[in-house]
Amino acid sequence: MREIIQSKRDYAEFLDADRLALGVKFGLKSYFLDDIWRFQRLLRLYEYRKNCGRSRILRTIAAIRFKWLSRKLGFTIPPNVFGPGLAIAHYGTIVVNGDAKIGRNCRLHVCVNIGAQAGRPDSAPVIGDNCYIGPGVKIFGKIVIGNNVAIGANAVVNKSFPDGNCTIGGAPARIISRKSSKGLLIEGVSV
Repeated sequence: MREIIQSKRDYAEFLDADRLALGVKFGLKSYFLDDIWRFQRLLRLYEYRKNCGRSRILRTIAAIRFKWLSRKLGFTIPPNVFGPGLAIAHYGTIVVNGDAKIGRNCRLHVCVNIGAQAGRPDSAPVIGDNCYIGPGVKIFGKIVIGNNVAIGANAVVNKSFPDGNCTIGGAPARIISRKSSKGLLIEGVSV
């Protein structure tokens, strides 16, 4: 399930999937003025340099640029957590634990926190493919969220929903509908 960039080809595929998921069109305006697209490009470059790069200097430059833009936009997103097709909807506070594993085509909104259980840093969530994570969602602990799940705004998810294909919401989260995430995100890569 966990996909990471392991070659230049993977790097190109991740970038293209992210671009499609964000709905970014080719052009100078999106390349230079779209901060979220710039962040996601730097995230993928940093992952590529970290996983495949032989040059310590290029890896360090990528890390510095990535961390600078992360602070500017309010993102704490470590490398090698998200599969291809990541779409960050807005800039603002987003915090993700480095041990979390998140599949393809994830759409994230502002004020999302995906973290480990208190005192157990290795107990981070595993989230499947095609997941929509609404604004203000908190997901924490050693839990599994299946494929095609939509998580409603301000939900607090602290138990597993491994079957997927549903909408969850509330605090604590529960299944509120059998409607999946279809229509809530653009698939950058088919699953």
